[in-house]
Amino acid sequence: MFTGFEAETVRTAECTYFVRVAGSGPPLLHLHGFPETHLMWRDVAPILAETFTVVCADLRGYGQSGCPASSPDHLPYSKRVMASDLVHAMEQLGYERFAVAGHDRGGRVGYRMALDHPGSVSRLAVLDILPTATVWDRADVRLTLGFWPWSLLAQPEPLPERLVDGAAEAIIANAIDQWGSRNEAFPSEVREAYVDALRDPSHVHAICEEYRAAASIDRDHDAADEKVGNKVSCPVLALWSAEGGLQNWHADEGGPLKLWQTWADNVSGGPVAGGHFFPEEFPRDTAVALQEFMEHGH
Repeated sequence: MFTGFEAETVRTAECTYFVRVAGSGPPLLHLHGFPETHLMWRDVAPILAETFTVVCADLRGYGQSGCPASSPDHLPYSKRVMASDLVHAMEQLGYERFAVAGHDRGGRVGYRMALDHPGSVSRLAVLDILPTATVWDRADVRLTLGFWPWSLLAQPEPLPERLVDGAAEAIIANAIDQWGSRNEAFPSEVREAYVDALRDPSHVHAICEEYRAAASIDRDHDAADEKVGNKVSCPVLALWSAEGGLQNWHADEGGPLKLWQTWADNVSGGPVAGGHFFPEEFPRDTAVALQEFMEHGH
């Protein structure tokens, strides 16, 4: 996996980030979701590295990146802080302006980065998400049962940490089996890497803090942007699973594209084949969609 990519550790004032970098051309930052690491891009990134300088990073608290101490308001794991620090990490690598493709949690960091640092983000792709405030404002039994980490991992410590610590294999199996993606898209070594990433108590605590932030301070940040009409100014590509909840849950509001259009001035996209983890199921299709979108800006 990641043949031809250089592994690096990037240090900011707050955190260390594990990244893999390859290619030449305009920089493109890939951000993963839960319960994955940068490994989710293993078959997408090499295709895009033929055209772009691809940076695949482990988010703060995930994979091989650092786990800074949190605070009672969960601010260190807010998407605002995570996004700002990744902007600094990209600057350390020599990239002051770059495109971002984020899946799941990485998409939340990505759109916050575009909102807070418009001069840094040239184009944004968000994969299988809606903005955090949008999701919570519409939360119902479908979200609570279908995507249980939103509610379970946001519970006060230490209960979620203890549950995850004791059930890493079950959590990975549940996510892969229940969120619409095919088992064969996850080789045993990838599954094992995802399980290992949930076996470290400091990382488990950081991940729970990230979900607690999403249930509290991230919502506040989104609500403040909504109130003043702050939108993503760069072009946005929204892709979502044709087999997942986003395809149907909000049809009466015009679907995901319509909901994203309230947050960004220039949005395109639509449903794609596969379940929630469609970049791992259909990497070539994902890479082609990202490449077509990203190349329009260069």
